[in-house]
Amino acid sequence: MSVKKIKVLCVDDSALIRSVMTEIINSQSDMTVVGTAADPLVARDLIKVTNPDVLTLDVEMPRMDGLEFLEKLMRLRPMPVVMVSSLTERGSEIALRALELGAIDFVTKPRLGVRDGLLNYTELIAGKIRTAASARIQPSKHAAAVRPGGDAPQESLLRSPLLSTEKLIIIGASTGGTEAIREVLQPLPPDSPGVMIAQHMPAGFTRSFAQRLDGLCRINVKEAEHGERVLPGYAYIAPGGYHLSLGRSGANYVAHLDQEPPVNRHRPSIDVLFDSAAKHAGKNAIGIILTGMGKDGAEGLLRMKRAGAHTLAQDEASCVVFGMPREAIALGAVDDVSPLSEVSRRVLAHLRTFGERTNRV
Repeated sequence: MSVKKIKVLCVDDSALIRSVMTEIINSQSDMTVVGTAADPLVARDLIKVTNPDVLTLDVEMPRMDGLEFLEKLMRLRPMPVVMVSSLTERGSEIALRALELGAIDFVTKPRLGVRDGLLNYTELIAGKIRTAASARIQPSKHAAAVRPGGDAPQESLLRSPLLSTEKLIIIGASTGGTEAIREVLQPLPPDSPGVMIAQHMPAGFTRSFAQRLDGLCRINVKEAEHGERVLPGYAYIAPGGYHLSLGRSGANYVAHLDQEPPVNRHRPSIDVLFDSAAKHAGKNAIGIILTGMGKDGAEGLLRMKRAGAHTLAQDEASCVVFGMPREAIALGAVDDVSPLSEVSRRVLAHLRTFGERTNRV
């Protein structure tokens, strides 16, 4: 019996990119290109004819901007989209905006040797298309229009002044994670415990990601720097291409960066961050695993739980891809399975309970 192939429509104003993407996709046994388009207006007509499972979409094209097309598409005919972006500062900002609008993931175009460079990405591109084909399409939240802090109450979290320096919030995410992380961080009050984040993202994008979140949240958000103190009211994002781990310097938590080999094929790896939190924070950590493909973070979250941490996983209904949370739940690593919209509230409730117990001692 023949297996149904993933139908892909490639949209890019470069004939070379369209040709190479077609070659890459058609070389896979489980997917096929059903059409190519040089601009969104042609793509719009081809979508009606070919009914693709996944769209690959350039970010800068003639006749209609790629983001404008994506916004219309996700409103009128939501479907899995993988963006194809150049690795530039502006390109990273556009790619992040595309993820806010509902794109599943993005691929960075090589700057030189485009044909050979893309062919070297064959397995990466094919993997992202497979993930997109199985992803749950989430409605766009239009994050750029949201006020810093959203609708979270403007109240202090802490009754014990030591709570924010003792506790840490440790987050891991992959596909769909940029928007999930935003939704978790926005309600956090300025006196929140320090947050450390491993999001699967390539070098060149995490700085823009951190800057975007910093403008939307009441806590400060930045790329982590090697050796810096992990402070209350700050979230530290692992730079693309680096593992982020938690360390100690006397009584202080510190961030550690390294370029050791990938773990679970990822650098940054969520397991690396979670393992370090289990070792150095123990029961003072809250571990959160969000949407993503694969199993990175599942075993690390289990080690956090065994070390006394409180652990949460995003539920299937709110995940773009349920892979990582599913693996963690299957291992027995999760204390609480929560819809994304409830994660922050449950974390804050746990922290308040912890603070109340501390005050009674």
